[in-house]
Amino acid sequence: MQPKKELLKKSRLYVIIDKRVLRHKDVSSVAVKTRDSGADIIQFRDKVSKRDSIVKNAFLLHKLLSKNKAIYIVNDYLDIAKIFDADGIHLGQSDTSIEVARSVLGNDKIIGISCHNLKEAIDAQKKGADYIGIGPLFTTLTKPTNRKTISPGLIKKLQKKIKIPFFVIGGINKDNINRLTALGLNRAAISNAILTSKDITKATRYFSKALN
Repeated sequence: MQPKKELLKKSRLYVIIDKRVLRHKDVSSVAVKTRDSGADIIQFRDKVSKRDSIVKNAFLLHKLLSKNKAIYIVNDYLDIAKIFDADGIHLGQSDTSIEVARSVLGNDKIIGISCHNLKEAIDAQKKGADYIGIGPLFTTLTKPTNRKTISPGLIKKLQKKIKIPFFVIGGINKDNINRLTALGLNRAAISNAILTSKDITKATRYFSKALN
């Protein structure tokens, strides 16, 4: 199997398994369905559950994803990412710094960071992030609605100045996915449109095909 950092360069579909969006659906079942249906990266994000539940699910996902070509990312929890040997961690602007995360996880692990403008993206690249999540591209229910959507002009600047992979995020669904390719984009992070679908397998395949 190729090193996960090499797989990152080829990754297109980034699925965020957000426990708040998932609600009562089984985390492991959803992970398997997305893993087997075209998700290149799977992030576990849980800001609502108790610590023991988060640890349990992080461990289960490690067992399901560690020997698979899908990249397994833990959101925010640096200690959990380290303990369960996740492929990497995703950080927000106010979370642990890239430098600290790198010192804890090592150079072979993947570090991603959420950005909302060109300055943050350039800064993340300079500090050694392996990828960037940038958005919101469209209005979204997952993140605060007071955040402005990113413009086509910003996307063009990102395409010129950001050399690491960047995934657009925010409100991406079947009705607007074609607008990504029109902008020359082929990497996207998706949560709601897949997790709330009646057929998660079918939805994952649809977005994987659209991006590839």
